[in-house]
Amino acid sequence: MSDTTEASAAARGVTAPNASRPAFPPTIAMGGGTFESAADGSTAPRRHPDWIKARIPSGETYQEVRRLLHGLTLNTVCEEAHCPNMGECWDQRTATIMILGDTCTRACGFCAVKTGKPLVHDLDEPRRVAEAIKGLGLEHVVVTSVARDDLDDGGAGIFAETIRRLRVACPGMGVEVLIPDFNGEEDPLRTVMAAGPDILNHNVETVARLQKPVRKRARYDRSLEVLLRAKAYAAEFGRGAATHTKSSIMVGLGETRPELHQAFVDLRAVDCDILTLGQYLRPSVEHLPVERYYHPDEFAEMREEALALGFKHVESGPLVRSSYHARDQVPDAEARRAARAASGGAATGGAASGGAEGAGRVGPTVDAEGRVIYRAG
Repeated sequence: MSDTTEASAAARGVTAPNASRPAFPPTIAMGGGTFESAADGSTAPRRHPDWIKARIPSGETYQEVRRLLHGLTLNTVCEEAHCPNMGECWDQRTATIMILGDTCTRACGFCAVKTGKPLVHDLDEPRRVAEAIKGLGLEHVVVTSVARDDLDDGGAGIFAETIRRLRVACPGMGVEVLIPDFNGEEDPLRTVMAAGPDILNHNVETVARLQKPVRKRARYDRSLEVLLRAKAYAAEFGRGAATHTKSSIMVGLGETRPELHQAFVDLRAVDCDILTLGQYLRPSVEHLPVERYYHPDEFAEMREEALALGFKHVESGPLVRSSYHARDQVPDAEARRAARAASGGAATGGAASGGAEGAGRVGPTVDAEGRVIYRAG
């Protein structure tokens, strides 16, 4: 590597191959910043506001979780999407499992997961996921995937089999799935809902006007329809009251507050129960830029605004992501926890996907109507 190349790498925060520490981009997940371009075309880390701080992944528990997941050849969205909460969650023995490989057939403008032609269709994956989750001793698990438009069912069969395997391996554990839109086809969604997830999560990601640059192949109305039909199928399979729907929105992509309010209204119109709101953070210079950083006070305001529309739970904050503190987002979480404790069930602690070591984390404050009160910080 030439001196010029090394200097360029250093400017980007990337260590040369012969250096003592491994090279990685200075993403927010690693405690760095997003990128901004200079007039000469070079890039440098852009400093985030003081209220956006991520924990650098480290520690014995983090390494133990990493070894377990990698030993079973499992992917996590935590790593693939450069999640800023990976250090915190893995240290609490929590992770969001990503099935169906690590290559997405779509190329969304915000997402760090690699895109291309997937080479993996592993029918044994549900067994390995159940084995890993049983080993972690979780109270609530989140399973997501890349988009697999190359498969006839979009991967719905693997989702369903994973849910069924988890039910056998971890009785009483909450199971949440974060699914793609399956191109709006009904049969794949019906397949997933027949397996009986506790939470069906599908993200609209942004407001209606920004869908094309942000999500490209997805459609706002299609995503709303997914959430609507999920509720209908849950009722059809006798799980109407036991199944909740959930969606997530990133802010900072150029949307307006009235547009966000309309998105809240649209989600409630399809009876979406749970909403998560977080700050978009640019994974690399190739991704969409951050147009604006929202202050924590604005997240608190948006939470109250959304709750007033009837959401059962709203998690809102700069570093909130769809699976962050997911255990505490279940509307009947406290009742479930009490029932598990009474029956002697395993894993009475946990978070996000709920691990035993998360028991020390302070739980949410719940008001008289069962809604979680916003926690700053």
